[in-house]
Amino acid sequence: MEPKTPHYQLAGRTVVLTGSTDDLGEALARALRDLGARLALLDPDGQAAFEQATRLGSEATARAWQADVRDLGSLTAAFDAAASHFGRVDVAIANASIDSFAPLELIEPALYERMIDVNLNGVWRTFRAALPHVGKQHGYLLATSSMAGNVHSPVQIPYGASKAAVWAMCNTLRLEVRRLGVDVGSVHPALFTPPKTDKPRSDIADDACWTSGAMTHRRTTPLDAVVQSIITGIAGRAPRIVAPRDTAPPAKPELVRPYVGRNDRPDNSLPPVIDSGDLTNGAAYEPDSSAAACP
Repeated sequence: MEPKTPHYQLAGRTVVLTGSTDDLGEALARALRDLGARLALLDPDGQAAFEQATRLGSEATARAWQADVRDLGSLTAAFDAAASHFGRVDVAIANASIDSFAPLELIEPALYERMIDVNLNGVWRTFRAALPHVGKQHGYLLATSSMAGNVHSPVQIPYGASKAAVWAMCNTLRLEVRRLGVDVGSVHPALFTPPKTDKPRSDIADDACWTSGAMTHRRTTPLDAVVQSIITGIAGRAPRIVAPRDTAPPAKPELVRPYVGRNDRPDNSLPPVIDSGDLTNGAAYEPDSSAAACP
């Protein structure tokens, strides 16, 4: 077994990234490229991923494959092709996810099931396809969870549940694959402020969730700070990455959950919004970073 080092050099390593064209994926791909990593970019929108790869450099640096995390076959083929093209796969980042706002009694069942399939089952499929290759390199598996997986918000049942389950999946898988010299991590970003987060924050349901009453204590953070924390975590092969690091206290459910329950929505304004039906039900934000949610 290859011994671990305090700093996992990314230069020359191959990183496979799903959900590569969303806000977080785009910024993370650039940062990894700047550190000398070679990038296999996977996205259901093959044309968008191809254009992204072209922006990042030559095919020796970045190459795109169309792959859907709802389809294990497409992921397996993409990982096999990436390993063949670059000669190895060292790191796999399961970043693809979607979000929507709707309460239990209004969300379309098909949307609920789709969100669970993308956000949770998609991570399992990504890791399943990645492990034969990452295992050979004693590499690192990373999944994007969310602060929403730690501190749970209204009108986000499938999102919060899927992100909490991703965290549990990573903690379980870590115990299974350490015999292979493989490390597993989950990343828990705070809400960040790229342009795409403006779309969900513009509707009435999200306004009720975020910008009025006691919820205003939940601040946003620059995307660059989130990415830097993730890069630092990858370099340390961390089991859990809170991004940025100064949001670590809110990432502890046992500390924050009682506060949220006592203090959020003291004006009781959320139930009328739910009852109105004026929510983004049936419209998933896609592609959407897993951080674009109530953390």
